[in-house]
Amino acid sequence: MEKQKIKNVFIKGAITPEFIAESIAKHQSKIQIGAHDIFLGQVRADDIQGKTVTGIEYSAYEEMANLKFHEIKEATFNKYELSCLHIYHSMGVVQTGEICLFVFVSSPHRKAVFEALHTVVEEIKKEVPVFGKELFGDDSYQWKVNK
Repeated sequence: MEKQKIKNVFIKGAITPEFIAESIAKHQSKIQIGAHDIFLGQVRADDIQGKTVTGIEYSAYEEMANLKFHEIKEATFNKYELSCLHIYHSMGVVQTGEICLFVFVSSPHRKAVFEALHTVVEEIKKEVPVFGKELFGDDSYQWKVNK
């Protein structure tokens, strides 16, 4: 069996609604799919010690992060009956209200997509070395803690 190439999941800046719509549209011809589930991570305008987050600047050890994303994807395919699983994560600055994480899961059946999506998002937050600086309007920042 041929070893699968590790995909670069990073997109510079925010993940646009157009990109998300195009990704969904590409699956209309895959008529064995009966269910899709999508997670969209959006940057919140959190209030932290009297300052409001205006954006997050994402960075990563890209090679290591892409390997972790790949491992999560492979483990999920081994655990659930899936047709497709796509992961995209922002790199660089993403403003509040914009999308920074897009996970798209497809399967012949709905139960698999619901369970797989939850698993993937939790594993990403726990395992992938992506780092975020929460940016404030006064040009200060703090490192984000995943919750």
